[in-house]
Amino acid sequence: MYIPKHTRVEDEATLFAFLERYSFATLISTSGGHPTASHLPLVLDRENRCLMGHFARANSQWTDISGEEVLAIFHGPHTYISSSWYETNQSVPTWNYAAVHAYGQAELIEDEAELLQCLNEMVAKYEEPGSAYRIDDSNRDTIDGLMKGIVGFRIRLDRLEGKWKLSQNHSKERQALVISKLEQSSSNNAQEIARLMRENNA
Repeated sequence: MYIPKHTRVEDEATLFAFLERYSFATLISTSGGHPTASHLPLVLDRENRCLMGHFARANSQWTDISGEEVLAIFHGPHTYISSSWYETNQSVPTWNYAAVHAYGQAELIEDEAELLQCLNEMVAKYEEPGSAYRIDDSNRDTIDGLMKGIVGFRIRLDRLEGKWKLSQNHSKERQALVISKLEQSSSNNAQEIARLMRENNA
């Protein structure tokens, strides 16, 4: 990913928090010299510096990734920035966004108990607090059957690239104008970019 110095984010704790918040990723690998991609939720294991997820067994991408370097792209908030918000028309519109690229070696999860643990961690992450749903003896037969249709994997992280493109190449005054306009928007993306811009200027 092209990352100008002023947009680069390198703090690992910040990048890990981003992976956890925007965890639905695009996983890219190669097969026969051609790129292939799947859109998957990935759960971060901070202690072991890895990402975990699973493919549908019918998705052939899993057959080529073991031992290979893969790229998971985590898309954060993004929004159009109109040049009409600036104090001059001697400018052009742009797009502000935040994204993280995670590179690492992929390996398949062969052990059934380990795969079940991964599924439990995913349920714990995404279910609402207080949800009655869990994997236990009441649905274990169903889960065991469904597990035959998936292939678990982990990605051992080698490198993270973070880019926060937040109008850093503009003056503080112009950034304030952009933040003000974004905060007036009903778009969640616009609100999130405004928040990141404020944090970046703090």
